[in-house]
Amino acid sequence: MTKFRLAPAAPPHAQTPAPARQRVPLTQPLRHARYRRLWCANLVSNLGTWIQTFASAWLIASSSHSASTTTLVQTSTYIPVFLFALFAGVVADAVHRPQFLFFCNLFMAGCACTLAALVTTGHAPHAAVLAVLFCLGCGSAFMWPAWQAAMSGLVEPDEVEAAATLNNLSYNTAAILGPALGGVLFKWIGPGPLFLVNAVSFVGLLAVYRTWWREDGGRPRPCAGYGARLREGLATAFGCPRYRRILRNVATVFFATIAFAGLLPVFVRDVLRMDASVFGTLMGSLGGGAVVAAFCLPAIRARVDKTNILAGALAVYGAMLATMPFLHTLTLLIPLIVCGGMAWSAVVSTLNAAAQLSFPADVRARTLAIYLVVMAGGYTAGSLFWGRVADAWGVRCAMAAAGACVLVNAAVLVTGKRKNPI
Repeated sequence: MTKFRLAPAAPPHAQTPAPARQRVPLTQPLRHARYRRLWCANLVSNLGTWIQTFASAWLIASSSHSASTTTLVQTSTYIPVFLFALFAGVVADAVHRPQFLFFCNLFMAGCACTLAALVTTGHAPHAAVLAVLFCLGCGSAFMWPAWQAAMSGLVEPDEVEAAATLNNLSYNTAAILGPALGGVLFKWIGPGPLFLVNAVSFVGLLAVYRTWWREDGGRPRPCAGYGARLREGLATAFGCPRYRRILRNVATVFFATIAFAGLLPVFVRDVLRMDASVFGTLMGSLGGGAVVAAFCLPAIRARVDKTNILAGALAVYGAMLATMPFLHTLTLLIPLIVCGGMAWSAVVSTLNAAAQLSFPADVRARTLAIYLVVMAGGYTAGSLFWGRVADAWGVRCAMAAAGACVLVNAAVLVTGKRKNPI
């Protein structure tokens, strides 16, 4: 056990300097065996998710001439989170999380199998594809609060930011490989087998959750009624001024930034006039930048406060979105999007870690569910809005306007950081 020695009291007029932030190595959370197993299984699952994300977006874009229809892929994915994540957060704080996560992932694997069967047999109109994506989104809505709370509870408090960066690294490593692999295979084997790959990718997570469930014995958590727990979660989250600031930033940031994912297939199809492989390459470039950023962020966080990191990252991402419509060659677009991916990693991991560290473990899933509802609300509204803008004024105008909105967010953070830090 570590022993502490009391230091002499400082005189009243003396000012104690703020302690320097300790740099936590990126890989330090992996020393926890359960976290390490979940991280590896989640990497495989993320790969399947990104292959499916690519295949569904290009499947809709290649058979529809409407930007609004194409952006419905993002809407179908995120509107269930907006609708159900709050209730899911209450449930996640009241149930045995490994058991709950096991069944959530089993449901999502079944949905992926259904989508693969529909597409392979030729019974997959746009409505059917979007309906199954909605069901997958429902699984994500119930899984995410429990996942976030479970993962942050497997590491030490000072390792949460590193764990958030590692989780983002897993997601974005898959974001490089998934779209690139999908772009190569789409013309060769078609979208059906790609959806089946996503179904198979859940196997590792199911095995890890099943083992964890057996080790813990599936003990239920003592809890009050769901209504009381929901009210407690809402009061806790909205009663904290700092958390309200985080939520405001989440709403405005994700509303604008969804324009990249929602409009990229239309940009590739109508502006660049290129095929699925280019779409996969540009999607993968964003993930590539995020992977690079994961190794730089620990050193940056040791020297720069969260508000400045977030503002700087938003400025870079906004500049990427605003510049993309004026470039037409991959030699310029790929490095630009890589820079945007580095910024995006900083945005997501900074906001996510700030949310996870705001409250104790017994209310964390409920408060994180509110974070996810706000995030999904921004994504849903943004995907619908930017699709309409692209239909009315063109995809170039929509992307440039979205970039300007992100830059405004960065400017607001910089001007108000002294009164309202993250």
